[in-house]
Amino acid sequence: MNTTIITIIGFCAASLTTFSFIPQFIKILKTKKTEGLSPLMMIQITIGLALWIIYGLLRKDIVLISANSVGFIITLATLFAYFKYSRTEEER
Repeated sequence: MNTTIITIIGFCAASLTTFSFIPQFIKILKTKKTEGLSPLMMIQITIGLALWIIYGLLRKDIVLISANSVGFIITLATLFAYFKYSRTEEER
């Protein structure tokens, strides 16, 4: 198969999975509520994304590096929002 097509498929798959966390992040920011979100799951995903970045760097694979870097930033921001707003909920 043509490497350009393979790269396009990779970028499409990476985009869908990478940006899938944005709705959750926006919901937390808008509602300032974190109920229903598992912090353990988010920590596991964030660590997994960091490992994918390392793997991508070792393989020199721009699709893995770029997609997982963006995903890492989004999930890390979601984690920070989770801990910020979960404390606020406990204080009420």
